[in-house]
Amino acid sequence: MKTYTYKQPAAIESTEVIDILNEAGQVSSTVQRIYTNALKKAFDRTMDYRYFVRFDVKDIQGQPLFSCKKVTRRGRVHFQGKDFVTGKNYTIAYDGWQIMIPDLLITDGAQQIKLNKEMEGWSVFTVEDQPIARWQAIFYETYFAITLEIEDSSPIQHEAFFIAIGQAVLFIGA
Repeated sequence: MKTYTYKQPAAIESTEVIDILNEAGQVSSTVQRIYTNALKKAFDRTMDYRYFVRFDVKDIQGQPLFSCKKVTRRGRVHFQGKDFVTGKNYTIAYDGWQIMIPDLLITDGAQQIKLNKEMEGWSVFTVEDQPIARWQAIFYETYFAITLEIEDSSPIQHEAFFIAIGQAVLFIGA
């Protein structure tokens, strides 16, 4: 099992680059809240920093690995993910709008991954009801301590996929 940790500032508007550490305590990648222009950032400020932002995960050389953003169309909310390693595009959509904290379905058109989102405790990514990764954010006064664990049996092994989706779901939400 691979384990990654990082500290995300609690200030939702923070756009600082955050280092993601592997089990050895070395930086393996970075995550950052991105606005493509100042106008989008200004609009986002008026809307609680939840609409015109994306999360980018990059390798230590600054090359993009995975990007995730929220999309709202005709009153429906979903997320779009772009995997720069494989070239795949992902749609992340809520499943079960009637419940308080719905699960998310993540698909590239061929494979389907489910994310059981938990506000406290572990949010678990599964394929065919088998856990492949889990992501947890513990809130402290000024930051979230975040841990990601990826199972050896997971079809996706790079942390960028899980971190970008986890960041978007936790900090942007529905």
